[in-house]
Amino acid sequence: MYVKAVLGAKGFETYTVAPDDSVLTALQLFNDKKIGFAVVKGAGGEPLGGVSEREICKALADPDSAGRQTPVRDVMTTEVVTCAPDDNLIKIMALMTKKRSRHMLVCDAEGLCGVISIGDVVKHRLDEIMREEEELLKYIDGTGYSA
Repeated sequence: MYVKAVLGAKGFETYTVAPDDSVLTALQLFNDKKIGFAVVKGAGGEPLGGVSEREICKALADPDSAGRQTPVRDVMTTEVVTCAPDDNLIKIMALMTKKRSRHMLVCDAEGLCGVISIGDVVKHRLDEIMREEEELLKYIDGTGYSA
């Protein structure tokens, strides 16, 4: 299976914030859209990095931070891992594990085309395994092939 299959199932929509937005703005987006990660885009629309609930929690726990008004640029990560739609999911799972990254930007020749999370990948693999199990059970029962 490939990254494009995960995006096909979950959708290609990406959510973004600007570097000057406050972490409160990002949290409101997370709450409204029921997400945990947003791409941070520059004025020209180019991805500069990403911000997740984890980075925001660390910033809010820091007694020296500006709290909810902390700019996203102060908490975002610029080391977001990227992949291509045609990348194999096994490779992606290994890369996410190695880089300890829970989110990955999906980019094609035209630029950013989606975001996947480790949860998206695990869900897709579980669905795939469940389908395979169902097909094997049909085969064993003698109903999984046509005569």
